[in-house]
Amino acid sequence: LGSVLGYLVAGVVIGPVTGLVGQEALTLQHFAEFGVVMMLFLVGMELDPKSLWAMRVRLLGLGGLQVTLTAAAATCFAWSLGMAWQTAVAVGFLFSLSSTAIVLQTLTERGLVKTEGGQSAFSVLLFQDSLSLVENLPGWAHGLAVVGAIVIVIICGHYLSRPLFRYVVRSGMREVFTAASLMLIIGIAALMSLVNLSPALGAFLAGVVLANSEFRHELEANIEPFKGLLLGLFFMTVGAGINFGVLAASWDTIFLLALAVIIGKTLILFGLAFAFGIRGSEGWLFSLGLAQAGEFGFVLLTYSTQNQVIPADTAQALSLVVALSMFLTPLLFIVYDRV
Repeated sequence: LGSVLGYLVAGVVIGPVTGLVGQEALTLQHFAEFGVVMMLFLVGMELDPKSLWAMRVRLLGLGGLQVTLTAAAATCFAWSLGMAWQTAVAVGFLFSLSSTAIVLQTLTERGLVKTEGGQSAFSVLLFQDSLSLVENLPGWAHGLAVVGAIVIVIICGHYLSRPLFRYVVRSGMREVFTAASLMLIIGIAALMSLVNLSPALGAFLAGVVLANSEFRHELEANIEPFKGLLLGLFFMTVGAGINFGVLAASWDTIFLLALAVIIGKTLILFGLAFAFGIRGSEGWLFSLGLAQAGEFGFVLLTYSTQNQVIPADTAQALSLVVALSMFLTPLLFIVYDRV
């Protein structure tokens, strides 16, 4: 069944079922999302700049088309249900994103990351993570801030990280190396957050820069346990955050909407897979793997509600649709395995 489904069920048990965890699940989720940043750092270390360049067509073409087509389809569907066009557009982009945490964790557990379908799914997830806006800055400052942050990550990763880690290794204290590894990722995430870019994207870029470093294996060994713990915590907060009161009141509507999201995204993704030459079981892996909504949907819902784009009661129902689609993802992978 995979560990993801186990963590989600555990979250339901300690949250809605026994009441051991309440509203603090949302606060914990913000910290636990750092596990996604660590995971993308480790994934980046499995690649090198040449491999990343080879992915450019699927990264931009496949990723861009997936977000555009899915957002357009979801917007039209929401508008047909009587929502205002502003609300419909917000809902469209909300459901155009997929769950980086669940998909990459499941692909890694099943050894499917290096397959054609897994690489294509990763390209789309990376494009989605790169979608971010810089607020309160004019266009030229936005561009300079983004380029400056990326240049700093590349230069520091290539020229400064090696002398730093050599100095740390000479100390002979393993805990200092662990601290330096964590601070490297935290620093990159903080830098990306300053320019309102995705911290996960910055961590991935740093991982690619360090892919050929002599300290690669030590970095992986130090970061892996923290990544695993934080991702497990993240999945549990998703399960603990399900509001069974709202779900019981309109379970049929929420379940049908979650099903509509999964089926709609699967059809769009399968069409794109066919267009890009991803056929057979690899096409199904790509389509079923990305058919859910993503964790960033919770952030977009909060932001949209605060800015009165989406009404609070609608946001509650939509958050359950997002959570339920994520909950069903491990079952979609089982369908892929068995069928």
